[in-house]
Amino acid sequence: MTPNEPGPRAMEDPEGQLETSLIEEFLRARGLGSAALRALPEVEAKRVLTEASVYAAAKLAEIDARAHFVHAIHGKE
Repeated sequence: MTPNEPGPRAMEDPEGQLETSLIEEFLRARGLGSAALRALPEVEAKRVLTEASVYAAAKLAEIDARAHFVHAIHGKE
């Protein structure tokens, strides 16, 4: 298989792309691009990424809760 040929794809987390977008949103809201993040000291970058992950997890939980609520009020559960 060459690099240009499609090969087996790894299983993707269904919410992975959304999670990545939420983390990027968090970083942009704080004026941090990938270059600025790399320029931070390691401890600071880890702290910011931890905060971004917590933000994304909370947003994903909110989205999931809303979806369950909508299904419940429409009698689909």
